[in-house]
Amino acid sequence: MNSVFVLAAATDAIVDIAHQFGVTWNLLISQVILIVILGLTLKKYAYAPILQMLDERSRLIAEGLANADKIKHELATAQSTAQKIIGDASVQANKIIEEARAAAGKVTEIETQKAIATANDIIAKARVASEAELARMKAELRKEVGRLVVSTTVKVTGKILTAEDQQRLADDTNRQLAA
Repeated sequence: MNSVFVLAAATDAIVDIAHQFGVTWNLLISQVILIVILGLTLKKYAYAPILQMLDERSRLIAEGLANADKIKHELATAQSTAQKIIGDASVQANKIIEEARAAAGKVTEIETQKAIATANDIIAKARVASEAELARMKAELRKEVGRLVVSTTVKVTGKILTAEDQQRLADDTNRQLAA
């Protein structure tokens, strides 16, 4: 029971102190109830939406960071793929250049062979033409020498040769020139 007396004495002391400060219990209890109601209302309608908005922003920031990491990874992948494609294209370009050089070499060799064949044909035709010209000139020379021999013989002998004599002298001359 001692505790009841101590509690009653403490309560009387609290009531005296509250009365000295001008506290009215009815107003104090109503203000406490209003503060609790105000706190619960603010918690439900102000603090909860603010926390929800902060949670949403935190989630969006986390998604943004995750997307940034994903984009960095995709960028690195794209750059490595681009480097690989550029490397492959370079290898293919070099291969095409080498093939073009080989084809150009073949074409050059074929054209060179054609030019050599054409030059040989021209040389052969020139030889044939010069041999024909030489034969024609020899035939003309034989005729001219035969005519000169006949003419000289006529002048030296002082007589006119018959056609048969002229032919015989021309044939003898031609045989001597051929030998």
